[in-house]
Amino acid sequence: MLTFLKKIFIWWNQETLGTKLYTSLFGKIVGEDEAGNKYYENKKKTKRWVIYEGEIDASKIPNDWYSWIHFMKNKVEYNRDIKKYEWQKPHLANPTGTDKAYHPKKKNEQIKKKYTSWKN
Repeated sequence: MLTFLKKIFIWWNQETLGTKLYTSLFGKIVGEDEAGNKYYENKKKTKRWVIYEGEIDASKIPNDWYSWIHFMKNKVEYNRDIKKYEWQKPHLANPTGTDKAYHPKKKNEQIKKKYTSWKN
């Protein structure tokens, strides 16, 4: 029951009931990326959307799918045989606001405060 209520009201965790219904009625799956995100478009090819795997975050979309979803190109160049160099890193979501965010003065996995709190 709790999962059903989450599908109705909580849009930031997964797809809602309305999105699931719209996708099943009008959506045609186009593909899936390495992270498990699924990409859809309607039958008239006028709308495109993504169903995220896990938490919804727009920075999870890789470059080739980003250009497709924003109508920069109509064909997805979905070729896994493209040669990757050793210096190329896999796509990562934006870590801002998480524990994995970069901080220049971070030592021992802890950020020192520049102030002292009041003591009683």
